[in-house]
Amino acid sequence: MKSFIPQYVEAVCQELKIVSGAAAEKIKIGTIFFGGGTPSLLSVPQYKRILEVSRECFEMNETSEITIEANPGTVNREYLQGIREAGVNRISFGMQSAHHDDLHILDRQHQHEDVINSVAWSKEAGFEHINLDLIFGIPGQSLTRWNETLDLALAEKIDHFSLYSLIVEEGTPMHHWVERGLLESPDEDLAADMYETAMDRLDKAGFLQYEISNWARLGETDNRCQHNLQYWRFLPYLGIGAGAHGFINAIRTENVGGIPEYIQRLKNDQPTAFPGSPAGKPAEKLSTWDMMQEFMMVGFRLTDEGVSDNDFHALFGQSINAVFNKQIDHLLKQGLIERHPQSQSRLRLTRRGKLFGNQVFAQFVGNDLPAEM
Repeated sequence: MKSFIPQYVEAVCQELKIVSGAAAEKIKIGTIFFGGGTPSLLSVPQYKRILEVSRECFEMNETSEITIEANPGTVNREYLQGIREAGVNRISFGMQSAHHDDLHILDRQHQHEDVINSVAWSKEAGFEHINLDLIFGIPGQSLTRWNETLDLALAEKIDHFSLYSLIVEEGTPMHHWVERGLLESPDEDLAADMYETAMDRLDKAGFLQYEISNWARLGETDNRCQHNLQYWRFLPYLGIGAGAHGFINAIRTENVGGIPEYIQRLKNDQPTAFPGSPAGKPAEKLSTWDMMQEFMMVGFRLTDEGVSDNDFHALFGQSINAVFNKQIDHLLKQGLIERHPQSQSRLRLTRRGKLFGNQVFAQFVGNDLPAEM
């Protein structure tokens, strides 16, 4: 893998130039997110190279949010200092749990000491925005152990948390262990208790739950992840790199996932129309109906602001109730959504809706196109 990195970095830079060059005008970029896999495999000079090309190709400013994901134990003080100087200003660490048994089940190689060091070095380097990813519902994880993980995570005095319930994916070693009875299946009721515990504890600690899995510390600065807000507000984004997804002009793009194939595609430099890429799979053009449903599905993830009828009408020329009256009425009666207390033109999840979010999202997936449309 490491032998491909120099070629991969140059391929990414080439894709940035091709995609930006195909646009009708210079695109304004507010955020960049280096995610997936292990971005900390890239060296500081390689990040500088990518960011230099990004600034040449797109309109950016000094306050643009630039995030990198990293695994604790894969970074050191010098590396963090270097990427901060290169322009990265937000970092997200996959802490997952503070307990060795949980980390062992998740096949994570770090220890909690690595989390402590990584956060401390990040603060020394000047990172003001730091996120920790945590996982709950791990087989064998008790509510007591989850509370201890929350204790240690909160002790880091950071400004953002992302909390996810464990999903055992088919084909994974964990799924095989559960199927053979070597590992107990995750307890959904216990996981719900853990989620509610986190909601209460983080609220008490001064964090706003602004998305179904994300909390930002309240304060004078906006500590929400601006990049992810772009997704949830149904705004456009470009996908650059192997396996990257994009969405712009009602077109959904996806690049090939394999690094060698991605590099080769960029070497061939086949001309493409914006927002396509030589590394892209066939693009998908979404219908207005598809976009309406996706707008609702991703918007309801925003647990604080919810979905806006004004925004919906601006995009589609119709009100939410005119299109989704049946679904909205059902969800209101079930107590899963509510009118926003500060704006009757907004709808958002209730506390119960946060627990059963998938039931809400399912209302806006796979529906037939209404006859009147």
